[in-house]
Amino acid sequence: MKLILGEVIMAKKRVNAKKEIRIVNIVVSTALEKDIPLEKMAATLPNTEYNPEQFPGLVLRIKEPKTSALIFSSGKVVCTGARTLEEVDLSILSIIKSLKKMDINVTIKPIITVQNIVASGSIGIDLNLNVLGIQLPNTEYEPEQFPGLVHKLKGTNATFLLFSNGKIVCTGTKTEKEVNDATDKLIENLKKLLNK
Repeated sequence: MKLILGEVIMAKKRVNAKKEIRIVNIVVSTALEKDIPLEKMAATLPNTEYNPEQFPGLVLRIKEPKTSALIFSSGKVVCTGARTLEEVDLSILSIIKSLKKMDINVTIKPIITVQNIVASGSIGIDLNLNVLGIQLPNTEYEPEQFPGLVHKLKGTNATFLLFSNGKIVCTGTKTEKEVNDATDKLIENLKKLLNK
Protein backbone atom coordinates (compact mmCIF):
# COMPACT_ATOMS: atom_id res chain seq x y z
CA MET A 1 0.00 0.00 0.00
CA LYS A 2 2.84 2.42 0.81
CA LEU A 3 4.41 1.81 -2.59
CA ILE A 4 1.15 2.67 -4.40
CA LEU A 5 0.68 5.78 -2.25
CA GLY A 6 4.28 6.81 -2.96
CA GLU A 7 3.68 6.39 -6.70
CA VAL A 8 0.57 8.55 -6.48
CA ILE A 9 2.46 11.30 -4.63
CA MET A 10 5.35 11.10 -7.13
CA ALA A 11 2.89 11.30 -9.99
CA LYS A 12 1.26 14.32 -8.38
CA LYS A 13 4.59 16.11 -8.16
CA ARG A 14 5.31 15.28 -11.80
CA VAL A 15 1.95 16.79 -12.82
CA ASN A 16 2.90 20.08 -11.17
CA ALA A 17 6.45 20.09 -12.47
CA LYS A 18 5.77 19.38 -16.12
CA LYS A 19 2.69 21.31 -17.23
CA GLU A 20 3.52 22.52 -20.73
CA ILE A 21 0.91 23.94 -23.07
CA ARG A 22 1.25 26.13 -26.12
CA ILE A 23 -1.12 27.50 -28.71
CA VAL A 24 -0.82 25.74 -32.06
CA ASN A 25 -3.78 27.21 -33.96
CA ILE A 26 -6.05 30.25 -33.63
CA VAL A 27 -9.20 30.32 -35.75
CA VAL A 28 -10.69 33.78 -36.29
CA SER A 29 -13.41 35.36 -38.38
CA THR A 30 -13.78 38.89 -39.67
CA ALA A 31 -15.61 40.90 -42.32
CA LEU A 32 -13.84 43.22 -44.76
CA GLU A 33 -17.14 44.94 -45.67
CA LYS A 34 -16.37 44.74 -49.41
CA ASP A 35 -17.68 42.41 -52.11
CA ILE A 36 -14.81 40.23 -53.27
CA PRO A 37 -14.64 38.95 -56.88
CA LEU A 38 -13.40 35.44 -56.06
CA GLU A 39 -12.89 34.34 -59.68
CA LYS A 40 -10.69 37.37 -60.35
CA MET A 41 -8.83 36.76 -57.11
CA ALA A 42 -8.19 33.11 -58.05
CA ALA A 43 -6.96 34.17 -61.50
CA THR A 44 -4.75 37.00 -60.17
CA LEU A 45 -3.17 35.66 -56.98
CA PRO A 46 -0.90 32.66 -56.52
CA ASN A 47 -1.54 30.14 -53.72
CA THR A 48 -5.32 30.14 -54.15
CA GLU A 49 -7.88 27.38 -54.57
CA TYR A 50 -11.35 28.13 -55.80
CA ASN A 51 -13.91 25.54 -56.84
CA PRO A 52 -17.37 27.12 -56.48
CA GLU A 53 -19.20 23.89 -57.45
CA GLN A 54 -17.79 22.22 -54.35
CA PHE A 55 -17.47 25.12 -51.90
CA PRO A 56 -18.47 28.80 -52.10
CA GLY A 57 -15.26 30.18 -50.58
CA LEU A 58 -11.79 30.75 -51.94
CA VAL A 59 -8.80 29.34 -50.04
CA LEU A 60 -5.80 31.65 -49.86
CA ARG A 61 -2.56 30.22 -48.48
CA ILE A 62 -0.46 32.94 -46.91
CA LYS A 63 3.29 32.28 -46.78
CA GLU A 64 4.28 34.70 -44.02
CA PRO A 65 3.01 34.05 -41.42
CA LYS A 66 2.08 30.55 -42.58
CA THR A 67 -1.72 30.64 -42.40
CA SER A 68 -4.74 29.92 -44.57
CA ALA A 69 -7.79 32.07 -45.15
CA LEU A 70 -11.23 31.19 -46.44
CA ILE A 71 -12.54 34.22 -48.27
CA PHE A 72 -16.17 34.60 -49.32
CA SER A 73 -17.62 36.91 -51.97
CA SER A 74 -19.46 38.81 -49.20
CA GLY A 75 -16.11 39.87 -47.74
CA LYS A 76 -16.32 37.48 -44.80
CA VAL A 77 -13.01 35.83 -43.93
CA VAL A 78 -12.08 32.87 -41.73
CA CYS A 79 -8.37 32.65 -40.98
CA THR A 80 -6.68 29.61 -39.50
CA GLY A 81 -3.14 28.48 -38.69
CA ALA A 82 -1.87 31.46 -36.70
CA ARG A 83 -0.20 30.76 -33.36
CA THR A 84 -0.44 34.29 -31.97
CA LEU A 85 -2.84 37.21 -32.30
CA GLU A 86 0.01 39.16 -33.91
CA GLU A 87 0.17 36.51 -36.66
CA VAL A 88 -3.61 36.85 -37.08
CA ASP A 89 -3.23 40.61 -37.62
CA LEU A 90 -0.38 40.09 -40.11
CA SER A 91 -2.45 37.53 -42.03
CA ILE A 92 -5.47 39.83 -42.31
CA LEU A 93 -3.15 42.67 -43.37
CA SER A 94 -1.66 40.39 -46.06
CA ILE A 95 -5.17 39.69 -47.42
CA ILE A 96 -5.97 43.42 -47.50
CA LYS A 97 -2.69 44.11 -49.38
CA SER A 98 -3.52 41.35 -51.88
CA LEU A 99 -6.94 42.89 -52.49
CA LYS A 100 -5.38 46.33 -52.95
CA LYS A 101 -3.34 44.90 -55.86
CA MET A 102 -6.74 44.13 -57.46
CA ASP A 103 -7.97 47.72 -56.84
CA ILE A 104 -10.18 46.65 -53.92
CA ASN A 105 -9.46 49.05 -51.08
CA VAL A 106 -10.55 47.91 -47.64
CA THR A 107 -11.01 51.16 -45.74
CA ILE A 108 -12.15 49.77 -42.38
CA LYS A 109 -10.07 48.22 -39.61
CA PRO A 110 -11.59 44.72 -39.57
CA ILE A 111 -13.00 43.54 -36.25
CA ILE A 112 -11.44 40.15 -35.54
CA THR A 113 -13.40 37.57 -33.54
CA VAL A 114 -11.58 34.54 -32.11
CA GLN A 115 -13.71 31.46 -32.79
CA ASN A 116 -11.44 28.77 -31.37
CA ILE A 117 -7.97 28.24 -29.95
CA VAL A 118 -6.25 24.88 -30.19
CA ALA A 119 -3.39 24.22 -27.79
CA SER A 120 -1.25 21.16 -27.23
CA GLY A 121 1.25 20.06 -24.66
CA SER A 122 1.79 17.71 -21.78
CA ILE A 123 0.75 17.37 -18.15
CA GLY A 124 3.86 15.36 -17.33
CA ILE A 125 2.21 12.15 -16.17
CA ASP A 126 1.35 8.81 -17.72
CA LEU A 127 -2.41 8.28 -17.79
CA ASN A 128 -4.39 5.06 -17.56
CA LEU A 129 -7.08 5.92 -20.12
CA ASN A 130 -9.11 2.78 -19.34
CA VAL A 131 -9.49 3.91 -15.72
CA LEU A 132 -10.10 7.54 -16.66
CA GLY A 133 -12.74 6.48 -19.18
CA ILE A 134 -14.72 5.03 -16.28
CA GLN A 135 -13.92 7.50 -13.47
CA LEU A 136 -13.72 10.85 -15.27
CA PRO A 137 -17.15 12.31 -16.13
CA ASN A 138 -18.04 13.62 -19.62
CA THR A 139 -15.60 11.35 -21.46
CA GLU A 140 -15.58 9.21 -24.57
CA TYR A 141 -12.93 6.57 -24.97
CA GLU A 142 -12.98 4.01 -27.76
CA PRO A 143 -9.39 2.80 -28.20
CA GLU A 144 -10.31 0.62 -31.21
CA GLN A 145 -11.26 3.78 -33.12
CA PHE A 146 -8.91 6.43 -31.67
CA PRO A 147 -6.02 6.20 -29.15
CA GLY A 148 -7.03 9.30 -27.19
CA LEU A 149 -9.71 9.92 -24.59
CA VAL A 150 -12.06 12.84 -25.29
CA HIS A 151 -13.00 14.81 -22.16
CA LYS A 152 -15.40 17.75 -22.07
CA LEU A 153 -14.34 19.80 -19.04
CA LYS A 154 -17.41 20.71 -17.02
CA GLY A 155 -17.95 24.42 -16.39
CA THR A 156 -15.81 25.46 -19.38
CA ASN A 157 -15.99 25.41 -23.17
CA ALA A 158 -12.79 23.36 -23.27
CA THR A 159 -12.60 19.87 -24.69
CA PHE A 160 -9.43 17.86 -24.13
CA LEU A 161 -7.86 14.94 -25.93
CA LEU A 162 -5.86 12.96 -23.38
CA PHE A 163 -3.24 10.41 -24.37
CA SER A 164 -1.67 7.70 -22.22
CA ASN A 165 1.78 9.37 -22.36
CA GLY A 166 0.39 12.54 -20.75
CA LYS A 167 0.16 14.52 -23.99
CA ILE A 168 -2.94 16.69 -24.31
CA VAL A 169 -4.76 18.76 -26.90
CA CYS A 170 -7.18 21.47 -25.78
CA THR A 171 -9.82 22.98 -28.05
CA GLY A 172 -12.91 25.14 -27.64
CA THR A 173 -11.32 28.04 -25.77
CA LYS A 174 -11.11 31.62 -27.05
CA THR A 175 -8.26 33.15 -25.03
CA GLU A 176 -4.85 32.06 -23.78
CA LYS A 177 -6.11 32.57 -20.20
CA GLU A 178 -9.00 30.17 -20.86
CA VAL A 179 -6.51 27.57 -22.17
CA ASN A 180 -4.36 27.86 -19.03
CA ASP A 181 -7.31 27.96 -16.60
CA ALA A 182 -8.91 24.90 -18.24
CA THR A 183 -5.61 22.98 -18.17
CA ASP A 184 -5.10 23.82 -14.48
CA LYS A 185 -8.66 22.65 -13.73
CA LEU A 186 -8.07 19.43 -15.68
CA ILE A 187 -4.91 18.75 -13.65
CA GLU A 188 -6.79 19.41 -10.39
CA ASN A 189 -9.50 16.92 -11.43
CA LEU A 190 -6.92 14.30 -12.37
CA LYS A 191 -5.10 14.81 -9.03
CA LYS A 192 -8.37 14.18 -7.16
CA LEU A 193 -8.77 10.89 -9.01
CA LEU A 194 -5.14 9.93 -8.32
CA ASN A 195 -5.63 10.54 -4.61
CA LYS A 196 -8.68 8.28 -4.33
